[in-house]
Amino acid sequence: MYKLVFFVPESHAEAVKQAVFATGAGRIGDYDRCCFETRGQGQFRPLAGANPFIGQSGELERVDELRIELVCEDHLIRTAVAALRTAHPYEEPAFDVWPLSEF
Repeated sequence: MYKLVFFVPESHAEAVKQAVFATGAGRIGDYDRCCFETRGQGQFRPLAGANPFIGQSGELERVDELRIELVCEDHLIRTAVAALRTAHPYEEPAFDVWPLSEF
């Protein structure tokens, strides 16, 4: 089992979540589409050659984003990450994948 955590602008959160959920990620027992959301503010500065969804090259940008956390079975994690990358509006979405211990 893995925990997948990603950061997405609030305006695109539902679309990205639905793409990830469609892979089977976010299932806990007899429940699906399970996740936890935290609001925050992300910041970045696009460098030369970047094609930012928001902001301009060389300028610091701050965006209201959601941190989405969910679990994902081992055999689904690569598909879930691929769906995240495809649905996310950013050129380089920020995400973490952590293996979980079974208890």
